Amino acid sequence: GEGGSSVDLSVQVLTTGSWPIDGGGFRVPIPKELQDCASRFEDFYLRTHSGRKLSWQTHMGHGEVRASGFADGKKHDLCVGTLQMTVLMMFSEEEGDGGSGGISYEDIRARLGADVPEPELKRTLQSLACVKGKNVLLKAPLGKDVTEGDRFSWNAGFTSKAYKVKIPSLLGGSEKGVLGGGEAAAATRKKIQEDRKPQVEAAIVRVMKSRRVLSHTLLVSEVTGLLKGRFVPEIGQIKQRIESLIDREFLERDG
Repeated sequence: GEGGSSVDLSVQVLTTGSWPIDGGGFRVPIPKELQDCASRFEDFYLRTHSGRKLSWQTHMGHGEVRASGFADGKKHDLCVGTLQMTVLMMFSEEEGDGGSGGISYEDIRARLGADVPEPELKRTLQSLACVKGKNVLLKAPLGKDVTEGDRFSWNAGFTSKAYKVKIPSLLGGSEKGVLGGGEAAAATRKKIQEDRKPQVEAAIVRVMKSRRVLSHTLLVSEVTGLLKGRFVPEIGQIKQRIESLIDREFLERDG
């Protein structure tokens, strides 16, 4: 909000020893509206802490985007992950340029660059356009699958009774209805679970650094609440990541 900016950026900084990430994530390009804030924060941090280096884990970010342009005249705060946010901001640019024909899948992919895996992009577009009650985008042609040749546009007819609309990434049980069945879908779901492990572990560490001591049940509950704005983690996966962190001595059992 500095200098009258409409952007509010909050950054969490942890050392690599406290942030159990093996580099398996992918780089999400942040919207240009955030780039200046991020650059100013990095300049400030590096001036304040000599000899340190910042490595942005943008794939683990989340935020709220205030959206308008709906036929009922209402505004909504959309709670989304960084990749969802970056895609949504493309449609703000499209409106500003007077565009009305939407944006093709190929164009969205080209703007994001090669760092974003294609399956992750497809899941992101599905979460924004193919989930009833969350579809702030329209997809043509209609359907649950995202393929080359699809076009996406702003859904002016979107309505919701809630002012804040959470749009989780498709994960765990929620992606089964979209990805369908078969070996390919099973392999995709397995890959999703692997990609999300670092985020679950980081959420566990964040909660424990804040609370210090916590029962297993409350830890699972707080981690679920922390992540639900991005995706809905499976309870079993949270328990597995807790055990893994204990084995690697990031956490320890009390007694």
